[in-house]
Amino acid sequence: MANLPPDAAIFSPSVARLAASTAKDWNYVDAWLASKYNARSPPQFERNPDTLKALLALAALNESADESCDLVARVEANALRDIKAQAAENENVKDEEDVVDQIHLATFRDDFYADLEDSLTREGRAALDAMALSAVHLGMAFPEPAQIAQAMADLQSRLFNLEQASARVELLQRYAGSESARLDGLLEDVRGDGYRPPADLARQNLELQRKIKAMTKKLPELKDKVSSLARTVGLPNPTIQQVRREELKYLELLELRRNLDQQISEFEGLPPDTAMARQHLDGLRRELLSVIEHRDAVFEGLVERETPRKAR
Repeated sequence: MANLPPDAAIFSPSVARLAASTAKDWNYVDAWLASKYNARSPPQFERNPDTLKALLALAALNESADESCDLVARVEANALRDIKAQAAENENVKDEEDVVDQIHLATFRDDFYADLEDSLTREGRAALDAMALSAVHLGMAFPEPAQIAQAMADLQSRLFNLEQASARVELLQRYAGSESARLDGLLEDVRGDGYRPPADLARQNLELQRKIKAMTKKLPELKDKVSSLARTVGLPNPTIQQVRREELKYLELLELRRNLDQQISEFEGLPPDTAMARQHLDGLRRELLSVIEHRDAVFEGLVERETPRKAR
């Protein structure tokens, strides 16, 4: 009502309809602005017919644009659904074609391998069987000769290492067996009569105990005698130099004794009587002289035989 001219009659039906239409338009514009600003208050503006007209036009354009966007979105969704359906259908067709191709390839491969095996010689078939059996034992799905050779070399290396380990274990077992036998023998010896205590061990222990008690009783008396003797005579107190000199003298005496023993050993086996010993020495001298004469004669004969004779 505030937008009506001041000279308009309040009771005019046309004016009332215009006012109601204007109020309805403003309510529509206010609702549209509220939806666009998301619960925020729109900026202040002058509420006049020109502004209302501009806002109505803007709202109409916005609704038209929203309807166009919704239409485009629905079209795109339908197109995407159709594309996915077509792609799924193409994928199914491709899977079926792949299955058919795989079946054909498997059939061709089986036929090719069968023809190849039929064309092999007996030696080639034996080699192929050996290669296949080796691949099965080695766990190879797609074996190559180089891979099989490498695997065989690895197996040989492992076999050698296991043989070496087995030999070492066997050696240790033999050593353990020999040590066990030795210990068993030692145990038998220990359990034998040689390691048993003598029958009169108890009596020997009693005698030793009596001797120990007797010596224990005599020990104070002996200590007193030693003390009195030390006070009377005096205990020797040698220095390191004196001990060293005595040691050198002792070593010289040992060396002299060894020399004398060596000289005496030369006369070992002679009779104790002097005359008989001289006769024995004279016999040995005569024997030595005869050996020397025989040696000289042999040498002279050898020289005469090897010396060349002059021709006459």
